[in-house]
Amino acid sequence: MNRLPLALLSLVGFFLLSGCGGPGSGDSCDGGDYVCQDDAQALECRNGTWRPLACRGPLGCRELADSVRCDTSLNQENDGCATDAEGKGVCSPNGAALLTCQQGVLVKTKDCSSCAVQDSQAVCQP
Repeated sequence: MNRLPLALLSLVGFFLLSGCGGPGSGDSCDGGDYVCQDDAQALECRNGTWRPLACRGPLGCRELADSVRCDTSLNQENDGCATDAEGKGVCSPNGAALLTCQQGVLVKTKDCSSCAVQDSQAVCQP
């Protein structure tokens, strides 16, 4: 039996399988979907491209039956933020700053003596 076709078939199979799996950051996409890339990072389909979103909180990234949950409670300045978070503020992990989602990135918008979430809104004490 000729071993070359078998070796070639194995090599082609390897390349086909290595392309399998979920989307990656920078891959093209349609719609506004979310997926968990791993336990600490989600991907959001935004403007036709999968963008990374950190899920630094203790609950990380979880795919439920009808949604994706990304715990952003410990996210930091310059982390990516989701479309539905645009214009919304969160407290920095140390409570010393207010971070606001602007154009898909968390930006420090105010220094705080303390920052806390009250009624689902970040409140910064000067």
